[in-house]
Amino acid sequence: MTAPQIYVLFPGTAREALGFYAEIFGGELTLHSYQDFSRTDGPADAIAHGVLSGVVALAGADAAAGEESVRIEGAMLSLLGAAEPAVLHEWFDKLADGGRIVDPLAQKPWGASDGQVVDRHGLHWLIGYEAAE
Repeated sequence: MTAPQIYVLFPGTAREALGFYAEIFGGELTLHSYQDFSRTDGPADAIAHGVLSGVVALAGADAAAGEESVRIEGAMLSLLGAAEPAVLHEWFDKLADGGRIVDPLAQKPWGASDGQVVDRHGLHWLIGYEAAE
């Protein structure tokens, strides 16, 4: 059984957003346009389906006419322990570029380090790791 994967509907920015995440996390990015899927409910060059496969995997598309686009409330994408601390700090800093730091990635009173950032595309991330033993 595989874990759930987030699928984000972007407000016409899927190509830019998924490319942004591919630059940060690496992996393989595959994009298909509305034209590729013979869709007529949006611009031909809009993204009908995009997938980032790799250490961090996510998928998304441009919202079609009448569909709501992403708005994260009461949820975060967790990357707790997903990589070495130096890599997590790098990801945090890159996600914060053009976004908003909610809580800096730093050691907390309980010993672990974590932080929260809302990136420029509206996704809310929780990034952290346990203290080295």
